[in-house]
Amino acid sequence: MTRIFFSTIPFREQSNAVLPISTCTAEAMDTAGFSLHVTTNTLLPPRVIYGHSVRNCRMSLTAATCVLIGLSASFNLAAAMIQIFWMTISVIGIALHLRRKRLHR
Repeated sequence: MTRIFFSTIPFREQSNAVLPISTCTAEAMDTAGFSLHVTTNTLLPPRVIYGHSVRNCRMSLTAATCVLIGLSASFNLAAAMIQIFWMTISVIGIALHLRRKRLHR
């Protein structure tokens, strides 16, 4: 019979936290962002919202921001890059919409 001896040195859990928010809050933000992403993309095919609308851009921007805040508790570079991409595309979409609106006045 082999005996396994565990170290008596206390284990210190490493944290990947980027922002000083609780894990519960980060998970709630992450879940809210996911839900908003799903809602936004579900409303596009039946044309409840349109892909070129400001509402779509705002919903995508809010969802990506929530997910990015949620990632602060357990950071993942690839997921963060995807959310930053969505945020960038959303801001560009809002800027183009505002520019078109200003030019048509």
